[in-house]
Order: sequence, then structure tokens, then C-alpha cells
Amino acid sequence: MTRDAASIGAGLAPARDARPVTAGERIHVVGIAGAGASAAALLAHAAGAVVTGCDKGGPSPYTPALEAAGVAMVWAHDALHVSAQPHPDRLAVTKALTAVDPDHPELRAAHRIGIPTEPWQQIVADAAYGRRLVAVAGTHGKSTSAGWLVHVMVAAGLDPSAFVGALLSPALTGGLAGTARSGRGQAFVVEADEYAGNFDPYRPDVAIVTGSEWDHPDVFADGPAVVDAFVTWLRRTPRGATVVINVGDAGGAAVAERLADTDRQIVATALVDQPPSASRGLIRGIAERYATAAGPAQVLLGRIKASTPSGTDLELHGLDPLAGPRIARLSSAGRHNAANALGVAGAALQVGASPSAILAGLGSFAGVGRRLERKGEARGVVVYDDYGHHPTAIRETIAAVRQREPGRRVWAVYEPLTFHRTAALLEPFAAALATADAVVIADIWAGRDQDTTVASAAGLAEAVGRLRADITASAPGDIDATASYLARHVVAGDAVLVMGGGQSYRIATSLLERLGPPGGQR
Repeated sequence: MTRDAASIGAGLAPARDARPVTAGERIHVVGIAGAGASAAALLAHAAGAVVTGCDKGGPSPYTPALEAAGVAMVWAHDALHVSAQPHPDRLAVTKALTAVDPDHPELRAAHRIGIPTEPWQQIVADAAYGRRLVAVAGTHGKSTSAGWLVHVMVAAGLDPSAFVGALLSPALTGGLAGTARSGRGQAFVVEADEYAGNFDPYRPDVAIVTGSEWDHPDVFADGPAVVDAFVTWLRRTPRGATVVINVGDAGGAAVAERLADTDRQIVATALVDQPPSASRGLIRGIAERYATAAGPAQVLLGRIKASTPSGTDLELHGLDPLAGPRIARLSSAGRHNAANALGVAGAALQVGASPSAILAGLGSFAGVGRRLERKGEARGVVVYDDYGHHPTAIRETIAAVRQREPGRRVWAVYEPLTFHRTAALLEPFAAALATADAVVIADIWAGRDQDTTVASAAGLAEAVGRLRADITASAPGDIDATASYLARHVVAGDAVLVMGGGQSYRIATSLLERLGPPGGQR
């Protein structure tokens, strides 16, 4: 059964137009250790607000940057965080909390006193007030694309500010790895999530849509409902906004077609197999198909010329029409990342990066945290960590590991993210995982779920086994049990890909620690 955005964000103010964060404004962030909430805190702090936060989950990979910035945090929730003097001027709250506890004591105290409570995305939007907002949306690839765009813009000298839902390197943040960047340029990049209206506070001048596919079955009844959400949001963008859409994705194409009656300028991107130069009609047809009241779509096509363990050679058509096709030598692997690169290039052109700067930035990007991140190698076993938690993302990431590590036996290790998603997409999950050579399922991370009876790790492992009786599919238990199981069964020459959105990153680090010397680790 689905829930609407108002139910999931119960007690939070609806999205509004952005206003500036004022110097000295007191903002308390509930759930501050999360990727997005930590970015909201950092950006508000940089804007001059007095920021505090709490999170009963304790420190996370996102909190060292907050500590370095001097943001005060406590690892418990308490109504006194709100009611004690001086009161915060507003609360920023994660919907992961309101979805399961709308009567949370800090929210209740804020409502009693009359302190506004808002989703943390509103804080990010306010921090971007007066800047040229560039939003990166889509079912898959948001964090990679947003981080990549920030990297390209920094390399091009545009000095953007940003929120990205994955750790940006210290080279991009200017300090510790974190999910926010404060720059002096006019552009402000945000990752825009469709879940329960999370992207509603953002009114971007430029938007990327990487594609649209059914996800979040607790919110969206089916794929068309996801398309509806993207279209509704994009229709709220300023008049004349530019939307860079991957029309090579069926859902992305559906979104683009439904903007035909608007004055939004479409930049249509697509990864194709035939040389675009061989058929001018292909480009012309795409331009006409996705025309809007603003005119024919601009078209940026790509073709993979070579895929090797070290990366991908991507031929781009439309990046620099006067110069003809250009080659970007990507260090990333996988067709999905080649498609992401096209969206990044399209958006970078819109904010003033030159074609040559874009090509250089596409090639020098080293990735963001937990997106096909190579964690190390021990005893001849290489370990990767990824946030993948949807069947499509899992399938594409396994394929990317095979490109990176040809000839190795690939273990797909997955901590399912939420029981409802696992139940709704059980067979697609099993089919995606079955493209690996061995499969291990850790206990399901409940997240915002209240019903934990609808699926199980063992049930998903059994579904994989029904599809592929020739591979091992196991469900050893929790994070520690899963790492221990892997340490006993992997052998030199294996590649282990750990995926999931809960605590799965601990499996990768724990496995490397358990393997350790001899054989060394690097």
C-alpha cells in the first residue's frame, strides 16, 4: 500500500519558495548524521547560521566534516533540544524520521512552541537562494552525476556550491570528505530526490533527469506514477528553464514527451550503438520528437568506442558541433556511467563550461563515495562498495565490475534496503543478482519500514537459487555474520561487490580487515 507525501512528511511544513539563510539564525537538524541532513547543516553553517544537530544513530561517515566545522551534535533525541533556551528558529528534519514517528518528541515540542519544522531539503534550497540552481534528478545515477558535474565545474573554474548525496573528495570540498561544497561561483548543484516530494523545494534553472523507473513502492504505485512526479516537479521550474533528459531511457523519454507544451528547453541525451555521424536523420528526428514551445530539442549523443579495465572511451556528438565528434576518455566503467557522462556534459554546457573543459573534467573524475568504490585488495581478493539498491542498479554495477576485473569470479553481496522494496521487486532483484557468480544476502535493513514480515534475506537468496542452481546463494545473517561468511569462502582471484543503502559499507571494510595479511592489502 502506498502513502502520499503529506503522510510521510507528517508535521513538516510544505515546500515553499527559497529565502536566504540569515546570519545568526538558529537551526537544529534532527537526524544530522544522514547524507543529506549533514549537507544541509554544513551549508547553513557556511551561510552564517548557528547550527546544532542530533541523531540517535551516532556518528556516521558524514559527521567528521561537521565536527571539523564546529557544528555541535549529540547522539540522542530530546525535547530539550527544542524547548531549552535559546530556542532554535526552525527545525530541519529528515522524512526517514517522520515516516515512522510523526509524533517524535522534538517535533511535538517545536509544534507546541510554534517553531517551524521543515524537511532538510528546504534548508539546502534556502542556502542556494539567489544562485543559479542546477538540480540532478532521476531514479538512478543522481549522486554520481551530481558529483561528476561538480568536478567538471570546479575543473572549469566555475567554483560551484553543492549538495551531493555521497561523499565528495577533499579535493572538491576543500576540507574533509563531505556531502557539501561552498563555492563563490554563481552555480549551485543539488541532488534532487523524487521520494515523497523531497525535490519539491528546488526550483532549478537547469535540471538533469537521468531516467525514470519504478522505485519506492511505498510511495509510487507503478512506473507511470514516477513519471508523473518528475513531470509535475519540472513544470514548477522557472519559465525558460533547461532540462537535460536521458531519452535513451524509456522513462526519461516519457518525461520529455510530456513537457512538449511547456517553454522548457530540452537537451536530449542518449547512448546509441550506431555511429551518430552515419545518420543526420537520427539527430534531426530526436530534435523534433522532443521539441517544446521553446523550439527543437538540442541533442547530445554518445557511443562507446572502447571498454577496458581502466575505463571507457566515449564518442560524443553535439558537444561541439563546429568541431564534430569528440572523445571523452572516462576512468569510470559501465554503460550506465557513459549515459551519466552525457547528462553531465549537457548540463555543464548550460552553465558555461567550454567543450574542452568538459572533456577534461569527464576524464579526470575519480568518482564519489560508495559508487563502485574500490575499497582495497587483500589475499588476492579485490573488494568494491556501492550504494546500489535497485535491480537495475545492481545489474549495471555487476557488469561494471566485470569490465573492471575481467576473469575474476564476481560475488554480489547485497544488504536489501527496506522490506517493502524487497517484497515488491523480489523477482527482478533475484534476476539481477543472478548475473553474478556467487550471491550473498545480508539481513534486510528496515529503514522506515514498520512491517518486517513481507520479505526476508533467505527468501531473496532462495529466489536467486531458483533462477541459477549452478551458483551459491546464501543468507548468513547480519553484517558481521556476512563478512565472516565471505572471509571463509572467498579465494584469491575473486572480486567482491558489496551493495546496499543501510550499513552494508561495513561489510566491505570488515571483510578486508578479516582477510588482512599475509598477501598484503592495498
